[in-house]
Amino acid sequence: MAFPSYPVPGLWTLSLLTLLAASVQSNFIVFDDDPMQPVTQDETVSVGGTVTLTCRVAESDNSSLQWSNTAQQTLYFGEKRALRDNRIQLHRSTGTELSITIGDIQLSDEGEYTCSIFTMPVRTARATVTVLGVPGKPQISGYEDAVQEGGKVTLTCTSSGSKPPAKLHWYRDQEELTGRPDVVESNPGEPTYTVISELTLTVGRSDDNALIACAVDHPSLAPGDKGSEQRIRVLFTPDVTIQPESDLPREGGKFHLQCIANGNPEPISYVWQKKDGELPPLAKVDGSVLRFEMLNKSDNGMYLCQADNGIGKVQGQYTLLVQDPTAMSTSSGVDHAVIGGVVAVIVFILLCLLIVLGRYLIRHKGTYLTHGAPTNTHARTPAGTRTHL
Repeated sequence: MAFPSYPVPGLWTLSLLTLLAASVQSNFIVFDDDPMQPVTQDETVSVGGTVTLTCRVAESDNSSLQWSNTAQQTLYFGEKRALRDNRIQLHRSTGTELSITIGDIQLSDEGEYTCSIFTMPVRTARATVTVLGVPGKPQISGYEDAVQEGGKVTLTCTSSGSKPPAKLHWYRDQEELTGRPDVVESNPGEPTYTVISELTLTVGRSDDNALIACAVDHPSLAPGDKGSEQRIRVLFTPDVTIQPESDLPREGGKFHLQCIANGNPEPISYVWQKKDGELPPLAKVDGSVLRFEMLNKSDNGMYLCQADNGIGKVQGQYTLLVQDPTAMSTSSGVDHAVIGGVVAVIVFILLCLLIVLGRYLIRHKGTYLTHGAPTNTHARTPAGTRTHL
């Protein structure tokens, strides 16, 4: 990049010396152990960033170090600024080092920078600055409206301004998807690229409300720095189930069936039917609910509910079996009798155990009283002699 410059006394000859040094360098053998040979390092920086160029020598003979740009314009000669560009600042200047910084880097700043030390002969070293073009936020296009289940949707992701070309990745709720190979196009008049990727999906109901993301992968970005998301909607026929009010519908009682339908869009109409017949006279349809004011055994049978959401009609079924309340009471009484009988048996067993345990304890106590006290068969006379009894 060519920068505007202004005259610096005594420095105009340095540029000539630098050019001369470049021609001499090809014929001059530089030894690895030459303490006066400048040492530099290549740098990579993103557009808008700041790069530091450092030039060092092992020893100093009070000769000045100089940095020149890609157009061989002198940037700094020792501590002296040579260009009127506030982006370029002195970082450090000593007898063995000259470091400068260039801020707000642009793509035009890319190239070889030269460090020179004006010994005899002049020694130089070059540092290549690579400038990365930062890709723009990707844009997703192609989605306009909800897609019917089983249909296809094609999404296009576009990102411009990258150098080198960026890579695009597709994700569905954190799961990576495979799209078509990226298409790379050069931007007219710029050393940057536009990258385009396409993703085609055959959608099902599980894809409804899914989040499709396009992320940019580039050396100038941290993972996940730039991406875009597109939520898609899928139209599908409803799933239908019939939920009874209870599992034991009793004759003479009230009862209802609930038709539960989930679809996109939500169902707009429900139709209740009784298979092989008409709905009972006391059954009333209330949207998704079928109500029975008073159950009768004649209400037994299979009931059908059809839900319609405009995408399709789906039917669910439920078999109603009305229970006799008297039989249910008898059954309940039998259950209680069984439970009472089990409790009585347990109590009887416990009593038997207590009786057996009591008899065992009494028997062993009598044995102890009979054999517990020992009998003495000898006695002593007053005179101390033993008399046999």
